[in-house]
Amino acid sequence: MINYAYYPGCVAQESGKELDNSTRFIAKKLGINLIDMPEASCCGGGVVDGFDHNLKLYINGRTLALAEKLGYDILTVCNTCTLTLSEVNEELINNPESLEKTNAYLSKIGLKYSGTVKVKHLLYIIRDEIGLDKLKQAITYTLDGVKVAPFYGCHILRPSSVVKFDDVENPSGFEELIKALGAEPVSYIRRTKCCGFQTILVNEVTSTSLAGNAIYEAQQNKADVMVTPCPLCHLSLDTYQGVAAMNINKKLSLPVLHLPQLIGVALGGSYAEMGFSRHNISFRAVMSKIKQNKLK
Repeated sequence: MINYAYYPGCVAQESGKELDNSTRFIAKKLGINLIDMPEASCCGGGVVDGFDHNLKLYINGRTLALAEKLGYDILTVCNTCTLTLSEVNEELINNPESLEKTNAYLSKIGLKYSGTVKVKHLLYIIRDEIGLDKLKQAITYTLDGVKVAPFYGCHILRPSSVVKFDDVENPSGFEELIKALGAEPVSYIRRTKCCGFQTILVNEVTSTSLAGNAIYEAQQNKADVMVTPCPLCHLSLDTYQGVAAMNINKKLSLPVLHLPQLIGVALGGSYAEMGFSRHNISFRAVMSKIKQNKLK
């Protein structure tokens, strides 16, 4: 077992509980021991920094300190959480003044951060630390014949000076994982573009059009399903898919999965265990196809 301090973020604990459930399912199958941090709070990604930079340092410094106290690196399942925690970690490690004032705050609650924790997304933990060979060995149902459109989104790739998992211009980690499951990755331009979530409350038409155009392009390239490593992207791509279709005047009907759901199906997870009924666009047709590909 490999131990990680588990940081699910906000969405996976409430509106996207299927993300948390499927993450825990595949963790057991792949030998990942998730150490919960119930005291950890929201990262404030995309909101807090514009209001109070010190607050961003303190709340995320606290999460980093909690993980350091446990003695483990942080595993995340959200792109925005990954970026926010990574930004704070970079600043605390490289800026003594920021670290000093953050630790002055943390001392009031009995914590201190020394800069030893690394922030890692589930996608790249599986590729780089668990290994794709081990993933292949754990497969119960091959995804042979299924065309998967990976949607990276923004914050798992950019800025590349902070999140350093993959080639920002032409990433391959997601595609490598999809191939390891037996599926065919669909190549399309918008796979690394913004989903529009951060502007949904400011300009819904622009926001949903970004998501809709990505879905439409994936459909045009014969994708059976779209998969994302970010719950905020999932909200844009699945929850708002109907609105997006109206705003771009295109017919859209593409199932959108969380990353661990796709892996979970290959590892033997049922429709109910993966929480697919919580999604707006049904995955049943693709699931039926996969269930014909049992290996063991």
